This record gives sequence, C-alpha cells and structure tokens, in this order.
Amino acid sequence: MSTALGSAILITYDSDDAVDEAVALCDAAGYRVAYTLRQRFLNRPKYGISEETMRRLGEQADLLDPDVIVYDEVLRPSQNYNLASRLHRNVLDREALILEIFERRASSAESRLQVKMAQMRYESSRAKENVRLAKMGEQPGFMGIGKFEVDVYYNDIKHRMHSVRSKLAKAGRQRMLHRQGRKRFGLKTVSLAGYTSAGKTTLFNALTGEGRQESEELFTTLSTTTRRFTVGGEPFLVSDTVGFISKLPAYMIEAFRSTLEEMVHADVVLVVLDGSDRPSDLRKKYRSCMATLGRLGVETGRIVFVMNKVDRISEPQLVSRARALEMDGKRWVAASATTGHGLDSLREMVAAASEQML
Repeated sequence: MSTALGSAILITYDSDDAVDEAVALCDAAGYRVAYTLRQRFLNRPKYGISEETMRRLGEQADLLDPDVIVYDEVLRPSQNYNLASRLHRNVLDREALILEIFERRASSAESRLQVKMAQMRYESSRAKENVRLAKMGEQPGFMGIGKFEVDVYYNDIKHRMHSVRSKLAKAGRQRMLHRQGRKRFGLKTVSLAGYTSAGKTTLFNALTGEGRQESEELFTTLSTTTRRFTVGGEPFLVSDTVGFISKLPAYMIEAFRSTLEEMVHADVVLVVLDGSDRPSDLRKKYRSCMATLGRLGVETGRIVFVMNKVDRISEPQLVSRARALEMDGKRWVAASATTGHGLDSLREMVAAASEQML
C-alpha cells in the first residue's frame, strides 16, 4: 500500500471498471479517495463537466477539503485552469496522475530519465496555452507553473528535453550492445508484457526464482530487469518491464521506448492477462495491450498469451473468458504464477514458440 499523500475527490466515468481503475491509480499515487463523482460524459467544453455537476463538485470540495481533485480524463490547459480557478484547488488529470505514479516508482537512473522525459512532453504540449493565459493576465499557478515562470519554462524546455533525450539514446545504444552480445552467445530472449497489475512480476519471480517486489498496485515495475531461466536444460533470458494501461498516450510510450523496445527484439513475448478480471474488464485490457504492442511494432507471431490467476476462477469461467478473447487458434496457457499451476506447460510453449521463430 502506498504511503498516503492526502485525500482526493475523484471524477470518473459511470462504470464499475472505470471507478475501480481510477481508485487504484489514486491509491498508487498516494491519494485516498474521499468522494467519487461518476459521470457519463467528461468532455464538456469549459470544465469537462456540466455547470450543475460543477456546483455539486464545489459543495463536496468545501465539505471535504481534499488535497487534490483527480479528473479521470485528459484535460485541456484551459479546462484545468477553469476547474482550478473555480475550486481553488490543485487539479490532476489522468495523465498527470500517471506521471506522479511514475515519479514515485522510478528507481533506476534510466527510469528516472524516462519519467522526466514524459513529464516534459506533458508540460510542453501545454506550454503555449500556459503562455497565452499568462499574457491575458491570468495566473495559471494551479497548474504548477507561475505567471512569471511560464515564459522561462517555455524557452528552457526544449534544451532540457534535448539533454534527457541524448542520455536516453546513450542508454538505448547500451541496450543494443547487450542484445547483440546475447545473440552472439545464442541466448534466446523472452519479454513479459501486459496490463499493469496482471501479475507479470509474480510470473517473472516464478520462472526465475527471483524475489522482485510484487504488488496488487499499479505500475510496480518501471525498470526492465532481465534474468536467466531454463527450459529442458536450454537457457533463456526473460525481461520484466512497465505495464500498460488504457489511454496511455503516445508520448509516454515514446519516453519508455528504450525499455519497451526489448519486446520488439525478443524471440517470444508473453502477454500476461488477469484471468480473475471481470469479462468486460478483461476484454478492455486485452484490446489495450494489443493496441500498445501494435504501436511498438511487436509481431503477433511472437506472442504467447498467459491467462494468469486462474486459481481464482472456475473451469467454466476460464472457458468463457478464453472464448470472449477468441483464443482459439492462438498460443495460450492457463496458469497461476502464485501456485505454479500451468508453468511447466508455459515453459514448453515458450520453447516451441522460440523454435518457430528461428
């Protein structure tokens, strides 16, 4: 459980899966949700929400005095400013919240650089609007940038992004050298992919005997870790990396590209799915994973699906989930990284899939 930073009022969509995920994001960022405002639409022009809902939100904010308002969508700078000005409180949209989680979780030098790049990309996309607000005499201080700092920031951001991009490029070249070394030694590689909190790190530990941090929280892993495991005496290298999430913007994927590109070069990509999810959640997360892998350029022929956490569901439930995801004709294994169920079958499938890629 994250150490709490404070309380939050959450504005999200009117569906259980949206609420569950948004609350989990708040928790991962260290915010305890004191009140949830569920809405069918979050894309109205001025505030994202209607004037009537805005009045209700203001009443709850006065009553609960939260440290932050979390808006579970991407806000335009003007919408963020309008909300913050009306409520006199800090407002975090979905992307800003994810960036806060990334910042808390980054542990390696490279992951900290990747988070810094993502933060600057987020800010740079809003810099022009912040400048416009400042020149109109507005004070966009609720967006984390003061009236007199905004022009300095706008002129400085490209230089700082160039510096971080150069350091990430150096880390990327180092990764390429490591990959070339593995190829020379004939080592086959496996990458773990999947929606955040699907159990990738638990599976990584089960396959390798490692003791990496496991958690039900989102984004436990930001840095790639590579370890060895064997299948029938043959050595493989398996990598665990950052999880995916719905509506993850292109600039965040780009910031983590040097880490995520390990999947593009892997012999086998294990896409880990949480079999205990509600069917509607599972389908949504599956589509999100496949869309992200497609954007990265991962070949579908390299993919093996792992329906994880099957110890939590019945056989008929497993069959219905597999049918819902149209797993017929795809390489997939039902497994439990916690109990070890299905891991031998998974190892055999990894070996077979890697042979087909030769």
